[in-house]
Amino acid sequence: MIKVLLHKSFSALMALLVLFSTVSFTIEKHFCGDVLVDVSMFADAEKCEMEALEVLLKKTCCKDEIDVFKGQDELTVSTFEDLDFEKQQFLAAFTYSYIDCFASLPKQTIPHKDYSPPNLVTDIQVLDQVFII
Repeated sequence: MIKVLLHKSFSALMALLVLFSTVSFTIEKHFCGDVLVDVSMFADAEKCEMEALEVLLKKTCCKDEIDVFKGQDELTVSTFEDLDFEKQQFLAAFTYSYIDCFASLPKQTIPHKDYSPPNLVTDIQVLDQVFII
């Protein structure tokens, strides 16, 4: 029970680790002067009213900042054959010894499991007057 639970939770954790290491996203910020007007993660940041006036006046007080967080583009997949011979030998020996630790014992059969002893009518030790001293 606990082994299955640990296996499932470890698998989910590894899947989330791969997911978060490969995800890329951008954060867009719009400043009007030194004041932060809008921050957006998935869409364009909203512009302020000064942006429309800048076109007429040709003066810029607004600026946009874009922060890009890049994840991994490629995952490296290495095989058993990529390892050198000593590491292959160590890994094979470790795996064999680790699996051998958890080999289950054969199920023992109890031949007299359903045997019920006969009812005692008299105490034989008292009848024969044989006692362990």
